Amino acid sequence: MAQVKVQAIASMLQSKDTIPPEYVRMKDEQPGATTYRGPAPAVPVIDLADTDRVADAIADASREWGIFQLVNHGIPAAVIGELQRVGREFFELPQEEKEAYAADPRSGSIEGYGTQIQKDPNGKKAWGDYLFHNVWPPSRINHAKWPRQPSSEANEEYTKYLLGILDKILDSLSLGLGIEGSALKKAMGGEEMDMLLKINYYPPCPRPDLALGVVAHSDLSAVTILVPNDVPGLQISKDDRWIDLDYVPGALIIHIGDQIEILSNGKYKSVLHRATVSKEKVRISWPVFCSPPPEMMVGPLPQFVSDQNPAKYKTKKYKDYQYCKLNKLPQ
Repeated sequence: MAQVKVQAIASMLQSKDTIPPEYVRMKDEQPGATTYRGPAPAVPVIDLADTDRVADAIADASREWGIFQLVNHGIPAAVIGELQRVGREFFELPQEEKEAYAADPRSGSIEGYGTQIQKDPNGKKAWGDYLFHNVWPPSRINHAKWPRQPSSEANEEYTKYLLGILDKILDSLSLGLGIEGSALKKAMGGEEMDMLLKINYYPPCPRPDLALGVVAHSDLSAVTILVPNDVPGLQISKDDRWIDLDYVPGALIIHIGDQIEILSNGKYKSVLHRATVSKEKVRISWPVFCSPPPEMMVGPLPQFVSDQNPAKYKTKKYKDYQYCKLNKLPQ
């Protein structure tokens, strides 16, 4: 039986001022009570065209924040616009058409259309639906999981541009650690790194003060490259406060994920973040999770481990790390 999607629930709650109890977060998670409203420092905005300073800026932001916004990244606005258009169009399809692409948990893959991927100890649910696609390497792409309408060509065109941007980010992170520019990319599988596109769809919510689109988490990936729409909602934890990320038109939002923190033995930080929702507007975001191949062994690089600075993380296959985290098991 198909899961009931949040989009369908939201359509039935129009003009109401209530949400089902399973979507009401615990008090210490509710954004209405936990969002910091005072003055806060802004997440770094980095100009990729500033070749003299970009590497240092990326490394500094990744140590201090674990997140930054990237402008002048070179992806044409038309390419991003088309990515966003086809994503919106998928969620505007009739429900039965979307269900034809439903994710099948029995397959061992998260690809496809669905809702609520993380287990919650309190039985709570997130106010959002999703569509997952593998977009790189070519051997991992399964077009049977891609909707025929709208066309997947926009996803593939966008991915071509991301490959170069990811290389620049990883080179900068490597240089910031004092190691060869290609070192982190090699440690994550080189050209066989996985890139998984997710479209997050957060419908209007009658009680955005009580619900979350995505609960607090850090990303499993090494690096996440995200395109937002113009409805703010991404929050990060900084100095034990939940602060809003400013919307910067045309910027890519770059998250440092768990695998970079592990490889650097904690020198870079995986950012803790969550997604809030809007009462009147649809929020959509397009993150691409850039990760090692499933069988790749990932652990702190030897250069960052010594008797004085022992390994802070275990070395294990990426798929095993992923399984433990998604199922809230000890690492």
